[in-house]
Amino acid sequence: MEEKNSIIRIALIGPESTAKSALSEALAKHFNTVWVPEYSRNYLSSINRKYNLDDIILIAKEQLKQENELIKNANKFIFADTELIISKVWCLDVFNVYPEFISDNLVKNKYDLYLLTCPDLPFVKDVLRENPHRRDFFFDWYLKEINNINGKYFIVNGVGEERLNNCVEAINNFTTSLRK
Repeated sequence: MEEKNSIIRIALIGPESTAKSALSEALAKHFNTVWVPEYSRNYLSSINRKYNLDDIILIAKEQLKQENELIKNANKFIFADTELIISKVWCLDVFNVYPEFISDNLVKNKYDLYLLTCPDLPFVKDVLRENPHRRDFFFDWYLKEINNINGKYFIVNGVGEERLNNCVEAINNFTTSLRK
């Protein structure tokens, strides 16, 4: 176990159904470390009603809390299967508001690297996914938000092992650049 400050924090961000969860888990396994699952999926599956703005804020807070717990067990990296940019965009898109908790914490919790997943995979429908025809729109919005905070990022594309290998290569290149 390493000190929290020495852990490289990597967020997977992208439109729905672009393999963020599968990549987070596979990357954690590849790098022998931990990952933070997307809390919103469990939460939204359990509430038996339409979500509201307070739910999104609660989800964002819990996501950060879980990351802060799991980072204690991290080995060089921690992978987050979502982060506050997605919460910001979700709030603005659905409710046209940018909650104070998210604005206060977005830059403070900036990741070392963002893996931005392209919508180049077929959309897989499930009960929680809402935007099958807006994936390019959200991809562009997330990219803009990452640039707004001067985040370092890599655009992830490819299918199956190729997608994972592209992520591994990007992470290896990123860590090599840190040593220079």
